[in-house]
Amino acid sequence: MRSLLFFALFVGFAARLSAQEIVCGADQPGKYLSLLEGKHVGLVVNQTSRVGQEHLLDFLLSRNVDVEKIFSPEHGFRGDADAGEHVSDQKDVKTGLPVISLYGDNKKPNPEQMKGLDLMVFDIQDVGVRFYTYLSTLHYVMEACGEENISLLVFDRPNPNGDYVAGPVLNPDFQSFVGMHPIPVVHGCTLGELAQMVNGEGWLKDHVKCNLTVIPVANYTHHMSYSLPIKPSPNLPNDRAIRLYPSLCFFEATNVSIGRGTYFPFQVIGYPGPDMGEFEFTPTSIPGMAKNPKQEGEVCYGEDLRADTLACQFTLEYFIHYYNKFENEADFLSSPRWFNLLAGTDEVLKMIRSGANWSEIEASWGKDLDNYKQIRRKYLLYTE
Repeated sequence: MRSLLFFALFVGFAARLSAQEIVCGADQPGKYLSLLEGKHVGLVVNQTSRVGQEHLLDFLLSRNVDVEKIFSPEHGFRGDADAGEHVSDQKDVKTGLPVISLYGDNKKPNPEQMKGLDLMVFDIQDVGVRFYTYLSTLHYVMEACGEENISLLVFDRPNPNGDYVAGPVLNPDFQSFVGMHPIPVVHGCTLGELAQMVNGEGWLKDHVKCNLTVIPVANYTHHMSYSLPIKPSPNLPNDRAIRLYPSLCFFEATNVSIGRGTYFPFQVIGYPGPDMGEFEFTPTSIPGMAKNPKQEGEVCYGEDLRADTLACQFTLEYFIHYYNKFENEADFLSSPRWFNLLAGTDEVLKMIRSGANWSEIEASWGKDLDNYKQIRRKYLLYTE
């Protein structure tokens, strides 16, 4: 018994030690500063772009790197814009450098915006889900770099959902900014690995190639857990929200709230009506998190998922459960098109409408997942 206890303590200690040794690409300046020397540099960054406690921009400027322009993704340079909110071009107050938004009408850097640059650096924390738009921004940056013959450095970061692969693989007929590649909902890659996949599989426009260099994460494997030091977007405030995000994001196409307008978004499910569940919450407008959230001011009844294990994986069981609570689909599903874009196919909704259960739906994409895993294996930088 004592030996088993010792072994369990040792394994726990080893896991903690291993996690502490993870070193992100940006935290390894010895591997990239020489590549930036004498170059006119553009940065694709947000609030997660850190070297220790210092923003990457400030770190590079203090090392005399000639940063000329900043490009920002959805949620903006400081990460405080709501989902889908228009982000305008601006100037960084601290440095005076121009900040060019890559969300809204201008999703891809144009030749004028790239003019004068020798090299681009992309350093943004992702959460490993196809419809999380930082991947789409990376795609367009790679495409622009390939077209303008500008090199791209990707500083890689761990994937907090990188320990598994799940969900339907995108059908090209449903390609959009929330799904640009034939990959599953939970793709099991870091952005560095995906950048290599996008390049290697010829997914850029006209099969253009990007001159790509990835600075890998040190001491990282896909089976390691990773707790993000900074929330990657306003409504993913903690590890549990990030783990539940792949499953709960499908409720964005419905009238059901998943907690936007609370301090526990993507951790609860609710709708006005006591028959929906025992847990209660009331969405309100919260600056910097959710402006005019769904069901604002209404008492929502449902369930609290904050006690769920962090080992949770992608499932549509929550969605199917609430779908079946409504007599009329239109009262529940506000945008079937948005659901299909998130799913990357219309087959899932067809199966739900036919009464298929979760196991049947999950089995339907098994072959596509197996094919994807074969492609994925070619581009992995880290042990599975």
